[in-house]
Amino acid sequence: MTTTITRQMPHGSRILGIGSYRPARQVPNSEIGRLCGVSTDWIESRTGVVSRRFASPEDTLTTMATAAGRDACAHAGIAPDEIDCVILTTTSDLTQVPPRAPEVSYLIGTHRAPAYDLSCACPGFCYALGTASYHIRSGTARHALIIATERMSDITNLTDPNTAPLCADGAAAVVIGASPTTGISPMVWGSDGSHTDAVRMTCSWGQFLADPALASPTLTMNGAQVWRWVRHDVVAGIQRIVKTAGADLADVRVFIPHQANGRIIDMLVERLTLPADTVVARDIVHSGNTSSASVPLAMAHVLAQGRAASGDLALLVGFGAGLSFAGQMVTLP
Repeated sequence: MTTTITRQMPHGSRILGIGSYRPARQVPNSEIGRLCGVSTDWIESRTGVVSRRFASPEDTLTTMATAAGRDACAHAGIAPDEIDCVILTTTSDLTQVPPRAPEVSYLIGTHRAPAYDLSCACPGFCYALGTASYHIRSGTARHALIIATERMSDITNLTDPNTAPLCADGAAAVVIGASPTTGISPMVWGSDGSHTDAVRMTCSWGQFLADPALASPTLTMNGAQVWRWVRHDVVAGIQRIVKTAGADLADVRVFIPHQANGRIIDMLVERLTLPADTVVARDIVHSGNTSSASVPLAMAHVLAQGRAASGDLALLVGFGAGLSFAGQMVTLP
């Protein structure tokens, strides 16, 4: 006798609400330029950044994540105890154990919902969103909370002109739930480990502890190597995201890429030949590169500006260390 699984799965998933937390301290290019020996004009022309936000000592990964998560639940109209799953993504957590998600989940008030960390650097939010969408579509969760929280200033050498002008802090979150229609397309993802050295730490914590002469680990990056990979692999990946969603680039109302660098965003827009009326998120101008938090922070920004509206079709893509990328098409909340 053969037994079959007959439980009916939800049709799809969609984003129900979004929240964000931006540290109060705004750091202008003049301050960063003095530290790393470059002009304000050089920083803006090379990165597209005018200013960025740095966390205060009170703005921990946990407090920022908790604030963003609560904000997302309120926007979605979902009580915290209705959340069935919490996924937290971060690049800049200096604490290995315990994972941060369970504590954040508890502080938000989700009443012992399963919670776990996902580490995938800059594309982390898109990876987490795709994973949570599968949880919803399979019926293992009714509502999921995805949080990206970063203190990139903790792992940045502020005298390094390749990284100091870019890196910044902040957190953002979304609540997703079941939907009779598809509001989050299947995730398209990929990686190329032959470029592992393109974005990395200067040394491991083990090496640092073994050799007191070493400086503590900080982020280092080969910008030209990343640029070439994005120009080829990420552009091809974005085209697959749109095709997998059964859409066309002309259908995209809002383009929300990882806020890596203003020139990279310009290159993507040009290579993809997006329609002239497509709204392009450029949160990097005053928020900098917040790694895994950059995509949801940029989403919150275009909605808050009124440049995008609930129901608009948005194309998301995150990319970075690994090198890896992920993305999907979503209906904005």
